[in-house]
Amino acid sequence: MIKLEPLGNGVEIFVSENHTFGTDAILLSHFAAPRKNDVACDLGTGCGIIPLLWCRSGVTEKCFGVEIMEEGCVLAARSAAHCGFDEKFSVIHSDLLKLKGKLPFGTFNLVTCNPPYKADGAGIKSKTSADIVARHETACTLEDIITVSSKLLQTGGRLCMCNRPERLADMISLMRQNKIEPKRMRLVCQRVGEEPWLVLLEGRKCGNSGMRISPTLYVEDGENFSQEMIEIYGSYKENYL
Repeated sequence: MIKLEPLGNGVEIFVSENHTFGTDAILLSHFAAPRKNDVACDLGTGCGIIPLLWCRSGVTEKCFGVEIMEEGCVLAARSAAHCGFDEKFSVIHSDLLKLKGKLPFGTFNLVTCNPPYKADGAGIKSKTSADIVARHETACTLEDIITVSSKLLQTGGRLCMCNRPERLADMISLMRQNKIEPKRMRLVCQRVGEEPWLVLLEGRKCGNSGMRISPTLYVEDGENFSQEMIEIYGSYKENYL
């Protein structure tokens, strides 16, 4: 079943049972913090939540979302048209490894990806094909994502990703192998005293060495959402908090 969910400021997104979004995508969109004139690309965009949040805030010149699943592309394109963003947000239905000729390599200021967190064969496989693609490295690997991101980025361009903390060493290693220098990291914990469940990492194409560790983000403060989480959710917090 397809339904509309409000994002605030009059912006709505079409979601389905197979293509929805969670807190990690919202945190990645905020962490990436695109600049007003950036040309940005979100890999594995799903229903298009990250580019739609950018369009909602008016922070990018032009943005693209790449998605291999046809249903996700249909939802993202439908949302863009519904919100009047179809001239600013373009959806590319493609395998990440077949983007040559579909997007201009070496031109993007920002690439983001909320990738499958589980390596192929790790953990219990999800039940649906959409869940398998979203959660397991079957359609693409972490190495594929970072290699393609390096090709898309211009010199000085940024790659922002999120993943489970156990994949951090892999992320850093693969970034450096592809001439993307890790520059900023932030851990996300549900509450004080717990281990982080998410890591946000930014790398810069051909950047100098030196990484900044941002303060830990806590989702909850006692029984309520933390003040920072409320600020990140912004004007659509009433829909999710």
